[in-house]
Amino acid sequence: MRVTLEAKAIEGLLMIWRVTIGRLVDGRPADATPSPVPTSNVSDGLVTPGVWGFAITAFIMIAVILLVIDMVRRLRRLNYRAEIRQRLEDEAAAASTAPTTPAN
Repeated sequence: MRVTLEAKAIEGLLMIWRVTIGRLVDGRPADATPSPVPTSNVSDGLVTPGVWGFAITAFIMIAVILLVIDMVRRLRRLNYRAEIRQRLEDEAAAASTAPTTPAN
């Protein structure tokens, strides 16, 4: 009795291994027979997003691209203004600490 249980367990493991390898190789179980292709009663026009779906998606994509371009432009302008402000502060600090020479 014990031998048959071990043999069945090994046989079950081999079957699982064959099915797994079969799915990896060709996308379906090795021992399975191909099933017929299911047919649908729903027309494709009711399932696809259509022209309106494409138009709305394109509009959202264009809006996001324009917003990103505007954000990058504003960040560059902000960095440039901060750089100019720092230069002016450095020049003012250098001018105030520079010794003045008397004019002869």
